[in-house]
Amino acid sequence: MLSLNFNFLFFQPMSLKPNIYSEWANHEPASSSSGVYSQVHLKSEGKKLLLILPKITKKEQDPLKDWTKIFQDIKHCLTYHQGTWTSGMPVHLVVQNRLLDSRQLQSIGEIMENVNLKLNSIHTSRRQTAVVAAIAGYSVEQEVFRSSLFSEGQPTLFPLAEPLYLKTTVRSGVTICHPGNIIIQGDINPGGEIIADGDILIWGCLRGIAHAGAKGNSECCIMALQMQPTQLRIAELVARAPSGTPEFLSPEVAYITSESIRLKPALNFNKNHILKYENKE
Repeated sequence: MLSLNFNFLFFQPMSLKPNIYSEWANHEPASSSSGVYSQVHLKSEGKKLLLILPKITKKEQDPLKDWTKIFQDIKHCLTYHQGTWTSGMPVHLVVQNRLLDSRQLQSIGEIMENVNLKLNSIHTSRRQTAVVAAIAGYSVEQEVFRSSLFSEGQPTLFPLAEPLYLKTTVRSGVTICHPGNIIIQGDINPGGEIIADGDILIWGCLRGIAHAGAKGNSECCIMALQMQPTQLRIAELVARAPSGTPEFLSPEVAYITSESIRLKPALNFNKNHILKYENKE
C-alpha cells in the first residue's frame, strides 16, 4: 500500500495567505514503500501521486552514471506499484536539488505515460530545472535556501531568491511558483497562474491569474504589456478585472494604494504611488 502521511499545500485559490513554501527535508523516508528501491520514493496524496528523487550528495562522482541508476529506479518503482492508481492520475515530481534537462524530463514523462500516469508539476530548488520544466509546459514550484541569499548582517522582512526569467507561453492548467521576482516573455493564457513572492513582469498579455507578494509584501507590483487578467492578487488583496474588453490596450501596472488594488498606465507609474497596506483584522 502507498503511504498517505504526506501533506503538501501547493496553492489554495480561495486562501488570502497561501503558503508557497513546503518543508521537504523530512519527506524522504529511509526506504521506499516497495522496500526494495531506496533512491526513489512514491507517495499518494489524495487524487495525485508524488514521486520523490534523492538529493545530490557529495558522494556522487559521476552525475551521468548516478542519473542512469535513478532513471532505472523510477522505472522499477512505477512498475512495482502499477495497478494501484487510476488511469491518468497526475504526478507531482519532487527533484529537490537535482539538475534535470529537457531530455530527462521528457524521458520521465514517457515512462509515466507507459503506466497510465501523467506528469503534471515539478518541485525543484534549481533555477535551471524550473526554467526547463516551465518551457516544457509543466507547473513549477521552486524553493530557495534562504541562508545563502543574505548574510547575517543584512536582515530583511521579505528575502527573495534570484529572479526567474522565462521565455514561454503559460498555458491553461499550468502554475509557476517562485520565491522571488518572475519575468516572463510571453502570454499568460486563461487558466494559467503565476505566483511570486516578489514582483511579476509579463512581457506579453496577462489573461490568467497573477499573485505578487504572495508572502505578504504589499509593496509588490504586477506589470504587463496587456492587462486582461482573470484575477489579480497582491499580498492579501484580491481584485477581478472589469468585464468586457477595453477599447485601448497599453502597458499597465497593478499595485496597492490605500486598501485596494489599482491599475495605472506604466508610462505614468512610479513606486511613490504605492501605499503600504495594513491588515486591520
